[in-house]
Amino acid sequence: MTLTQLNAFVLVARLGSVKAAAGALGVSEPAVSQAIAALRKYLDDPLVVRSGSGMALTPGGTRLLAIAAQMVSLGAEAEQAVRSAKGAAQQLRLVATSTIVEFVAGPLADAFTTRSAGQVEVSSGVSSTAEMRALVSQRLADVALGPRLDDDRSLDLVSDPIFRAQLVVLVAAGHRLAGPPAHWPWLVEPAATDPESDVSRLLRMLGVPEKRLSVFQNQTAAWEAAVRGGGVAPAIAHLAVHQMRRRELQPVELPGLPMEATWYVTTQSADRRAPSAGSLRHFLGTPEAMRLLRSPGAGTPPSRFRPPVYVTIWS
Repeated sequence: MTLTQLNAFVLVARLGSVKAAAGALGVSEPAVSQAIAALRKYLDDPLVVRSGSGMALTPGGTRLLAIAAQMVSLGAEAEQAVRSAKGAAQQLRLVATSTIVEFVAGPLADAFTTRSAGQVEVSSGVSSTAEMRALVSQRLADVALGPRLDDDRSLDLVSDPIFRAQLVVLVAAGHRLAGPPAHWPWLVEPAATDPESDVSRLLRMLGVPEKRLSVFQNQTAAWEAAVRGGGVAPAIAHLAVHQMRRRELQPVELPGLPMEATWYVTTQSADRRAPSAGSLRHFLGTPEAMRLLRSPGAGTPPSRFRPPVYVTIWS
């Protein structure tokens, strides 16, 4: 029985499918399936079985889940302890929504690293809401920025609001829209496919069907398509301020808009979180961090998150 197998099992159990676990780990589905198969053989129990709604735990799998989660978390803690003993910089693994990674995660990480005088190395990348819960609860990521994640008390997570924003819908200046919002072409970034995201909540409120969505690589690409008259694009208002000031895009007036959107910082509870995660929580309350959150970056394509612990375990 290895950490590789336990990692795969916990993520399949938390996320509900082999595909979702593979996406969170950044490995192939066969790699996850092989790890689960090896664990099943060792423990002589199916652990997880297919059900009408996806995957279900056997009684043995249910008992294993809590223990396996603790073991995986302790493995991550052991790795950090050894790094610290060798005098290596602390690793801070940050997961966030695609919009936050595209516009503000980089400047925040740079400013925080400068404050730490090189004692902390920050890596960041994109995760869905469900992936964030699983990664932070297992200490495979240290901090999450985005939606609130502490609604499941069994995971021992703590979410605090750090920034309030407004979600709007933008369209090219002078572009005429026909019919109700459900009939418009919607140009969205990857977070729209996350059912727990603010954009997904907005689309449900407006009754927009999935067939009306065109998903772009990132938010900037979606806005560029909107400027060309391709349709409407949801946006965090202050991140699109330059496009609106240049009169390339303008807000659409609709009932319920602007819609409030709150960004949260989530870590494990105070007695379990890494020191660097606690330091970042404190930094996010400073005037410097607030300035960076309010000032949009240039907008760069977010890359898939690859926590260093995964590379170590799976290689």
